[in-house]
Amino acid sequence: MDQRKRAKIQWIKDPSQSNVDNLNKVRREVSRHFRNKKKAYLRAKIEELESNNNIQNIRDLYRGISDFKKGYQPRCNIVKDEKGDLIADSHGIVARWSKYFSQLFNVHGVKDVGQAEIHTAGTTST
Repeated sequence: MDQRKRAKIQWIKDPSQSNVDNLNKVRREVSRHFRNKKKAYLRAKIEELESNNNIQNIRDLYRGISDFKKGYQPRCNIVKDEKGDLIADSHGIVARWSKYFSQLFNVHGVKDVGQAEIHTAGTTST
């Protein structure tokens, strides 16, 4: 990565053909490096799935397969507060959720439901 940055800075300073060739060479090497790292990662994941299959660890096998099929799923860890402002830090999010649920479960101002207010189907005895 640093080689690529240095080669690009050198090319910007002096856009000669040798610097262009050097930049292209470095870009190809970096691309090859990351392509090989991706192949190694995928190979390791496949071996892990095969070992889960061989030892009959079905839960981890299917979890790994579903992760493979879904791909990368970015998570949004942002919550709005009462005013509509965004909260991004984890402690603020936990505090907001605890306050929300305390307000949700501890309802104040609702009158108690008495026996007279309950509407039941009356039975008539004749």
